[in-house]
Amino acid sequence: MRNTFLNKLIDRIDRVDPQSLQSFVLKLSREKGFLETLFNTIQEGIIVSTADGRISYLNTAAAELLGLNVEQAIGEPLFRHLRDLDWQKIWSADKEEWSKVMTHELEVFYPRHRLLSFYIVPLVDEENSVVTGMAIILRDVTETRKQTESAIESEKLSALTLLAAGVAHEIGNPLNSLNIHLQLMERELKNLPPENAERLRKDLRVARDEIARLDRIINQFLRAIRPAKPDLQRASINDVVTETLKLLEREISDRDILLEQELAADVPASLVDRAQLKQAFYNLIRNALQAMRAGGILRIRTEATDSHLVVSVIDTGQGISAEQMGRIFEPYYTTKPDGTGLGLMIVQRIVRDHGGTIDVESDASRGTTVRIKLPIHERRTRLLEAATEGEQTRD
Repeated sequence: MRNTFLNKLIDRIDRVDPQSLQSFVLKLSREKGFLETLFNTIQEGIIVSTADGRISYLNTAAAELLGLNVEQAIGEPLFRHLRDLDWQKIWSADKEEWSKVMTHELEVFYPRHRLLSFYIVPLVDEENSVVTGMAIILRDVTETRKQTESAIESEKLSALTLLAAGVAHEIGNPLNSLNIHLQLMERELKNLPPENAERLRKDLRVARDEIARLDRIINQFLRAIRPAKPDLQRASINDVVTETLKLLEREISDRDILLEQELAADVPASLVDRAQLKQAFYNLIRNALQAMRAGGILRIRTEATDSHLVVSVIDTGQGISAEQMGRIFEPYYTTKPDGTGLGLMIVQRIVRDHGGTIDVESDASRGTTVRIKLPIHERRTRLLEAATEGEQTRD
């Protein structure tokens, strides 16, 4: 680039006196130091390469984003650190494309998992029509992408909530109508012979129980999917588990599953939302039932540690593959033909809203264990009070 100050100086070097030359060199040195300071203070990473694709300069941000040592990286090939880019295509760009800015996205896993956005600009010697290097600007877009995905998922969940409410309303109307007609039929049984009336009365009772169960499931689903803070009340976690198992008693029997309950007697009562936790346990236990064949074993275990209540749902089903394990809490992801992909997402949200965690272990030959850990609120309160008293004593 012949119009630069440096090139003009080189052209006139034989006519410049020593004092002027020293002044020019000092000026260049100060400008270089200023630019380096400026580049090292910005958050975007900057890399400059030579014509043969080797790093000639990188700022502090670029070194941190890629996990490099600045001094050691100088002179190394670009492709060694940015492997997923098609450098051959970039370097062979036509002259018409030299003025274009190329953008790429790259996922890196070292020094930590990030999504980086690249802006690549060729450095061109216009006089000789050759590319002399590349200027690359790196930006960490990990959080931006997460926020975007979170906003999209939030919109999807909001739309799904409205849809679920509408469907529940439409299902609720015929259920109410069925319930009314069953009551009318029960009144008509008085006009039938006793032996026929008793048999039909049993059938009607079963039908009414099933309608009540459907209505209960719909209400629980709506309460779980609608974002709401837990209504914390003191309750026994064992009681919540027992109530949930009663809802699934008929399904456990129909599937010929052996149920083993190991409910620890020393589990303390804690502050929980009974309805939400019941929905979480219902989803987990039903998933376990559907994963097993007839004759399977379902174990429900509760225990208390120093800081947490632990509820484990253990099945002897087909297990979860490594590929599936990373996606089981994603909205709409399901391996069931008739699944919605919302069950485990709802469980995770309920557990998190209670300040707890959920762990999943699975073995294709042994089944799956899902472990929910909920904090013991009373114990946390005592620890906070003790910490506050300690601070007051030190003051």
